[in-house]
Amino acid sequence: MPFPTLAAPIAAALAERGYAEPTAVQAAVLEAETAGRDLLVSAQTGSGKTVAYGLAMSGDLLGEEARLPPAGLPLALVVAPTRELALQVQVELTWLYARAGGRVVSCVGGMDPMTERRQLAHGAHIVVGTPGRLRDHIERGNLRPQSMRAVVLDEADEMLDLGFREDLEAILEALPVERRTLLFSATVPRPIAQLAKNFQRDALRIAATGEGRQHSDIEYRALSIAPGEMERAVVNTLRFLDPRTAIVFCGTRAAVNRLHGNLVERGFSAVALSGELSQAERTRAMQGLRDGRARVCVATDVAARGLDLPDLALVIHADLPNDPETLLHRSGRTGRAGKKGISALVVPHNRRRIAERLLMGAKLQAAWSPAPSAEEIHAKDGERIVESAMAMLDQMPEEADLALGRQLLEGRNPEALAAALAKLLRAPLPAPEELAGPVSYAQGPRPDRDAAPRAPRANQTGEAVEGVWFRMNVGRNNQADPRWILPFLCHRGHVTREAIGQIRILDRETRFEVAPYLADRFAIAAAKPGQDDAHIRIEPAASMGPADRGAAGPRSAHPSKPRPAYQGKPRAGEGGRKRPATSRAPRS
Repeated sequence: MPFPTLAAPIAAALAERGYAEPTAVQAAVLEAETAGRDLLVSAQTGSGKTVAYGLAMSGDLLGEEARLPPAGLPLALVVAPTRELALQVQVELTWLYARAGGRVVSCVGGMDPMTERRQLAHGAHIVVGTPGRLRDHIERGNLRPQSMRAVVLDEADEMLDLGFREDLEAILEALPVERRTLLFSATVPRPIAQLAKNFQRDALRIAATGEGRQHSDIEYRALSIAPGEMERAVVNTLRFLDPRTAIVFCGTRAAVNRLHGNLVERGFSAVALSGELSQAERTRAMQGLRDGRARVCVATDVAARGLDLPDLALVIHADLPNDPETLLHRSGRTGRAGKKGISALVVPHNRRRIAERLLMGAKLQAAWSPAPSAEEIHAKDGERIVESAMAMLDQMPEEADLALGRQLLEGRNPEALAAALAKLLRAPLPAPEELAGPVSYAQGPRPDRDAAPRAPRANQTGEAVEGVWFRMNVGRNNQADPRWILPFLCHRGHVTREAIGQIRILDRETRFEVAPYLADRFAIAAAKPGQDDAHIRIEPAASMGPADRGAAGPRSAHPSKPRPAYQGKPRAGEGGRKRPATSRAPRS
């Protein structure tokens, strides 16, 4: 038997849920040497630790009996850092102890405390809650801990990081001295070790091996983009991969609200999850994800702590995490229970080194590539439409559908009819975004950050014509690179690449040339930054003289393709003038 040491009702519940064998952490807490002892367990998110501590304390609650006694004073307490995690733990423990007659009550912030008080008065076997609300119930006498045989601190490192040390100590001091204390944490830094020393007796340290296996089921990708194109890259990544459920992590509540609004506007079924939402709103958002009404969750790190979403196939880091631990925790939302998942980091060119350090600190390898383009998404849509149509053809159609099909084919071109069907199937899909076409760096040394010389501009008579000069507050000291500057300027100023002339990268700023007939329009567009590139200012600058050109530093030594020069009159449709004949400078 996979779980030979467990009571019959617990083993039956596991079998009913399809547990063929224990995970590494579950097997570790069931070893003979753990019986009756305090445990200090380090296990990563997604390793099955909720079921693990449910199993670990089953002997303390059931003893030799097949069922729990009638619900009265709680026998066990589980403390979790967030409301979502506490409610998920309640769900897990409810099915695990259902056959044993267990009653699990939750006490979390944001819910009605009077309702929780009545539930506690009716009796419970296990109470699950957040530190602040549990402490409040204990101090008010609603939660009486004198009969508790076991207490679990779930994600103890997060509770300390969130400032719950005082609440935890107050709760632990109120519990009976003769109890088991099970402390579960992803890492065991010094504060956790000190907490264990103060409140555990001769704790057995368990570093569950194999918990990192979840990350072997995760494919890591780093998507290289131009600065300011984060939201467009997220849209295209969601469209290209088309996951059943995805979560997008942002760094702030404001970023969550902005990205969520943009996704909904573009036609995605998305929900937001941040600390400013009420518990009812958070519950509705989670339920929408679980029942399939929503497919994308945009969340902050704190709001997403402990989330366990079904069939979560994709994690997108819209804002890079602050440290390797956060990267691992975010990514651990997918690749669970043996299922494969993708973790994609959206990386502007000027933050590539930060992303590389994060990946190195987390000991992860990521495949670098540009974000999916609109052309790639259209091609992928075509593949999916053909696949869906072929699957429908394999099914036996009903007679009514066959009659309708014959009616549609009468006097019509079958090819045109199939094209109309493809158009109909494509219509509900959100439109992909046009990206500026960032260059993906190959692994190895970064290219020189100075622009190569460009062909001189000329008018109809062949005389050199100087464009209008602009400046932006990003220079060599800010890792300015013409490979992302050029597409960024085109996107920001609503012009094509042919409209940009020379680019001169100085230490603290970059100066560049714009075709005279487009300068006014470029200035108006460039003065309206987006949310993601508001820190980059573009303004007119004086023409660069010889001294300025010398200050720009040496030219790039690596091969670069000069931009084509414009000649003659402006293009039709740009400034109301005719489009000139275009001549390209010879490639270097």
